[in-house]
Amino acid sequence: DSARNGFSFKGIKDYLECYRSGKLTPTQVAKNIIAMLEDCDKSTPPLRAIVQWDQEQIMLMAEASTTRYRNKCTLSCLDGIPVCLKEEFKVVPYHHRVGTVYLGTQPETEDATVARKLREAGAIIIGVSNMHELGTGTTGCNPNRYHKIPRNPYNPNHFTGGSSSGSAAAVAAGLCPVAIGTDGGGSVRIPASFCGVVGLKGTFGRISCHGSLPLSYSTVSVGPICTSVADAAIVYNILAEPDLLYPYGLKQPKATLSDMCAPDLKGLKLGVDWTFFKACDAEVLSACEKAVKHLQSLGANVVEVSLPEMEEARVAHVICILSEMRDFLQPDFNKHFHEMNLETRASLALACQFTALDYIKANRQRTRSMRFLQEIFSTVNCILTPAVPCTAPRIYESDLLTGSSDMTSTVRCMRFMQLGNFTGIPGLVVPIGYSTAGLPISLQVMAKWWDEAVLLRIGLKLEQFREQTKKPSIYYDVLA
Repeated sequence: DSARNGFSFKGIKDYLECYRSGKLTPTQVAKNIIAMLEDCDKSTPPLRAIVQWDQEQIMLMAEASTTRYRNKCTLSCLDGIPVCLKEEFKVVPYHHRVGTVYLGTQPETEDATVARKLREAGAIIIGVSNMHELGTGTTGCNPNRYHKIPRNPYNPNHFTGGSSSGSAAAVAAGLCPVAIGTDGGGSVRIPASFCGVVGLKGTFGRISCHGSLPLSYSTVSVGPICTSVADAAIVYNILAEPDLLYPYGLKQPKATLSDMCAPDLKGLKLGVDWTFFKACDAEVLSACEKAVKHLQSLGANVVEVSLPEMEEARVAHVICILSEMRDFLQPDFNKHFHEMNLETRASLALACQFTALDYIKANRQRTRSMRFLQEIFSTVNCILTPAVPCTAPRIYESDLLTGSSDMTSTVRCMRFMQLGNFTGIPGLVVPIGYSTAGLPISLQVMAKWWDEAVLLRIGLKLEQFREQTKKPSIYYDVLA
């Protein structure tokens, strides 16, 4: 816990204090959220963070939690905490549309593993959040009739980032302190960075993907988007464990939070490839360099490392993720082509050009990249990079009608993200400041496979670097 002057986001601890003191009940909080969700839909422009919600469902979960608090038999420290899940997950009784107009024609009858675990922990699922159609982009721009474009709470004329766009917007706007997203090319970390909140991509297989649409089976990880690193640690600790329905994570070591609250960073070696690090906007670079010095001041040793073959890894990641998506979506591409957004059609059409040979070579590159990382992690505890080289891009009028397709911008936004998806290592993004235009800037920390604990330890110290937290221009105080 770090006391702050001025604005601070409401986190899990704030909700628990209200519930335990009797100041508010989960039922009262749920009523506030329902009123705010109605307001979001009517505002100009609409926030479009939560795209499906059900008043009756929210109240049922909230009343059950209120009873548990009254009887002093709560299920976990997520009991009564409002959460949302990206529409990529199956959540009863919502439509599993995955950002499209043609999927999920019937209400869902079975929860994804993460949805089930959140229910078992007593969380209040306030609905499913907006996303980039089929997870194919980094802006969050989704102009179809069910979704529309989610707005960045720090500036509604800017994108949230994607593809877990609504998840980040909901957390930054105060609708819930916890959201769950998926990340195949930065889809948790890019929107968390653009919206000024914390995003954690677990090690590949760490948190079960069962019940999410298997768009790319070798690059996608699940992770929380939260208002603080401590909250991300809590959610991670509840969700991270093997799931018999998800074979990729069965052999994982036990998730721990060891040394997370150590008073300093003494003994830690932080690797930086400065040539790679510096390929970003001047404002982003300046903030990130200062944040690295802050970590040094807490006893960490910054070590210069070389990340080899990053261009090869970047291209190979694109070949892997697009080939796997194209394979899985082949029937959709043939049958629902005219119902897809123009950008989705273009991405899948590009993916048609890759050959089996390309895919095999890309996976050979993956093996090389993982070997390089094994060597690097034998000398350092983590690798630091900026999160995204720029701040959130502007929304133009034409984007509202036809969507946005800017390959240069997409490639750039993914620059620091792809290594984690390609090789499966975990990554954490933490907001460290703002541009002169008031848009959030974040730093990324990546660690070796299964070592999320060191990310969270460094993340807690990174949070102290930001002198003040600016209040988003769209913000709802659920506990007021």
